[in-house]
Amino acid sequence: MTVSDRYAVLFEPVKIGPVTARNRFYQVPHCTGFGHLRPRGHAAMRGMKAEGGWAVVCTEETEIHPSSDLSPYSVQRLWDQRDIPALALMTEAVHQHGSLAGIQLAHNGHHAPNLFSRIPPLSPSGQTIEDLYPRQARAMTRSDIRDLRKWHRNAVRNAKIAGFDIIYVYAGHHMTLPHHFLDPVFNQRTDEYGGCLENRVRLTRELLEESLDEAAGECAIAFRLAVDDMAGANGMQAQEEGREIVEMLAEYPDLWDVNVAGWDNDSQTSRYAPEEGYQESYTAFVKQLTSKPVVGVGRYTSPDRMVALVRKGHLDFIGAARPSIADPFLPNKIRDNRVEEICECIGCNICVSCDMTGIPIRCTQNPTMGEEWRRNWHPEKIQPKSSDEPVVVVGGGPAGLECALQLNRRGHNVILAEASGRLGGRVVRESQLKGLSAWKRVSDYRIVQLEQSATVNLYLQSEMDADNIVDLGIPHVFIATGAYWRRDGAGRSSRTAMDFDTGISVMTPDDIMAGLTPEPGPVIIYDDEQSYMGGVIAEQLAATHPNIRYITPAGVASAWTSNTLEQHRIHSALISEGVSISTNQTVKSANNHQLVTQCIFGGKDRVYECNTLILVTERQSNNHLANALLEINKSDNKFTTLEVIGDALAPGLIADAVFYGHLAARNFQMDPEMVENQLFMREIPSLTG
Repeated sequence: MTVSDRYAVLFEPVKIGPVTARNRFYQVPHCTGFGHLRPRGHAAMRGMKAEGGWAVVCTEETEIHPSSDLSPYSVQRLWDQRDIPALALMTEAVHQHGSLAGIQLAHNGHHAPNLFSRIPPLSPSGQTIEDLYPRQARAMTRSDIRDLRKWHRNAVRNAKIAGFDIIYVYAGHHMTLPHHFLDPVFNQRTDEYGGCLENRVRLTRELLEESLDEAAGECAIAFRLAVDDMAGANGMQAQEEGREIVEMLAEYPDLWDVNVAGWDNDSQTSRYAPEEGYQESYTAFVKQLTSKPVVGVGRYTSPDRMVALVRKGHLDFIGAARPSIADPFLPNKIRDNRVEEICECIGCNICVSCDMTGIPIRCTQNPTMGEEWRRNWHPEKIQPKSSDEPVVVVGGGPAGLECALQLNRRGHNVILAEASGRLGGRVVRESQLKGLSAWKRVSDYRIVQLEQSATVNLYLQSEMDADNIVDLGIPHVFIATGAYWRRDGAGRSSRTAMDFDTGISVMTPDDIMAGLTPEPGPVIIYDDEQSYMGGVIAEQLAATHPNIRYITPAGVASAWTSNTLEQHRIHSALISEGVSISTNQTVKSANNHQLVTQCIFGGKDRVYECNTLILVTERQSNNHLANALLEINKSDNKFTTLEVIGDALAPGLIADAVFYGHLAARNFQMDPEMVENQLFMREIPSLTG
């Protein structure tokens, strides 16, 4: 199938120094949680991107020396030649599909705590490290700088041996020594490497020159630069020093990879950066100053927007991290005129949370992400059915939709029954809350695919009871009836139900999502879930209710969202909206329009006026139907398959619900013992040699 003229420009080859990319789709470096500990998983995941049409596929940051040790987080390592075989697995997987492999070399300076290596961290001027570990980095001497240049040059040499086509000098995200030297906030030196911008650029220029020399025309040298700290006058700005740096180094690298700093700004969630292309106002100038190709990011999923960026001379490559995670086959779908099948990134940063918690990458939209090697999952392929028996899925939320979709892709006729008048379940409800509209893509993508299938029957407003399901006479049933928010206050801090006086109106997120509003007077949101929901509701209600108080046992608002890089934005938004925030507090009692809390560390109780108490604590699985069917099956054995999935099994993130649905569809009619024995493959270090 030929590419339509509309998108043909995206599939033009582009020369990057001595190498050529087959199209303009460029997977920029991004973390995965695989790193040096799980090289097979990493290689399979990157290889899947290449198979999906990304012309350039890069690693995450790659440590070049033990003095840049990010443990316990697992990124790539190229400390010496012993790391080459593991990285070669990745280049081979990428080359197999005709794509270029890129490696982002990094020395993380005071961003690296060196907890494993125990080497004192390095920095331009000697500062406290970013990690909470009570340690400071030492100021680098001229000898240290010479060592750094030597380490980087050795890493370039070893990267060539490993088969990389593009090698990075990395000055971004406030995470690396080149960036620390560029930024006057970190660089307070008075020698030839500090002070004026020309001096602060010196180290980066030397690394570029030496990398180009070592590459010797065999591979390209890319430069990743954060052109703006997004801190106003308190940091580097794109139209001031950011621009000057590009002017100074314009023709040095073979490719410019430009973004903004820090990582929380570069990878903003859709909650606070809802539009794709949100970095364009910072990075658009770069292409005007260099003849070399430029790649940039902005959570791009619209091919028309991509074409416009190339046509107007803003970018040569469409860069992506998160969109390539949500849909590794995005380029091929555009190439094959299957744009409507693109699984669009929702900007939730669940992928980022995996790096923050030290686990392999996962994705809300793409449940196969991170499972390419250990479960042998492919985002576009699934094993065919082993029988012609139809299947019933009860519940049209994220788990039910995903399960039904994958069962149908395996070849089964599927009946999907939804009690409400609309498919989507919690996804649709939550997407109506402030800032979460992009999350509706989770249900939209799956509904479109299901509606186009002739072998899927969708029934809305069809609340099923046990007798209804028995009457269908279909022996394979999946229960995806979701969960509801508890009204009794049981949750993370109080494992038992609380007693509430009838004088206080008690609500839950389900009430808010149903369109109900709190009574006039003081409103208290008690967030013991400590994820995103409590903060979302507080921010939304603040627009219409002048007296909102947010109380949480955690030390900050929406504590878990530090893993999605947005906690500081949530906390700031609540303050700016006039929400009163009380942290480290649990509910003790609620009587006569008063809520009494106690500090988790002791001290005096606090009393707050309260007309409405919104409890964001814990969810209860809606498993009444499942329990009824299980009872029937004990005596009558009517169902060969009776499986509970998603929140009905164990409430969690939307990503968890989608994963459960996908896993159930994959395992359907597999031998249970085989499912258990082949749960997933593990990468176990060899003790030989």
